[in-house]
Amino acid sequence: MNIKQALKDATEELKNSCERPRFEAELLLSYYLKKERTYLHAFDDKEVEGFEDFKALVQRRANHEPYEYIVGKASFYDIELNVEQGVLIPRPETEILIDLVAKIIEKKSITSIAEIGVGSGAISVVLARKFPNLKIIATDICDTPIKVANLNIETYNVQDRVKVIKSSILDEVNNHIELVVSNPPYIANDFKLEKNVSEYEPYEALFGGVVGDELLKQIVLDVKAKDIKYLACEMGYDQKEPMIAFFNEIGVAYYQFYKDLAGFDRGFVVKFISN
Repeated sequence: MNIKQALKDATEELKNSCERPRFEAELLLSYYLKKERTYLHAFDDKEVEGFEDFKALVQRRANHEPYEYIVGKASFYDIELNVEQGVLIPRPETEILIDLVAKIIEKKSITSIAEIGVGSGAISVVLARKFPNLKIIATDICDTPIKVANLNIETYNVQDRVKVIKSSILDEVNNHIELVVSNPPYIANDFKLEKNVSEYEPYEALFGGVVGDELLKQIVLDVKAKDIKYLACEMGYDQKEPMIAFFNEIGVAYYQFYKDLAGFDRGFVVKFISN
């Protein structure tokens, strides 16, 4: 079967599982052939060798498996990260969080931070690349993210400045930390997600409790208890009001919220009163 027909068949197969079936068919065939997408258009009469193997990749995507897990890579910020099942796929919204944190690091000359919930290592790797003098301790409670994060840390040669440890929140972190950044689980346990998320991405990286903000609030309390000055955190689009009430209840120096690319409330930066 040639490229033109293979793409036509794959597009038909993917029409019920993704928004842009033709585009994703091209991505999968480019990955399979190890060629650029432009090659597919220039040489659409070329035969696809081992067509059944390509068909198997298409079937995985048709079953709603995320493209990133199929190819083992995810584009994020200015880099490409290794990912696999058991690790949350980094989202574009988290790039906003990184930019906000970068401004604080720059303005306050911060040299030591911690990341809670390292996942693929996306946040820590990008920040380490941005700031050569920055030391980062990253935590996670699961072995797969720790393994994958370490792989990405080594890929971008920042292992001398980013250390990953197994820890719940900051329990095992004893270093002096000036700022904490986190994209924690913040979805309510009973919230229904799309199949490509709910059936493939790690439960413990998505769901934050019965209400959804339980872990968020625990992170705030833990950071405050360790007398760390700043916390920058993602949150759910509907969690701004509960978090405002919580900040007012516990007492903080100041807080500010930010929106995502779609205009939804997506996170906050909080400064704590020094003990």
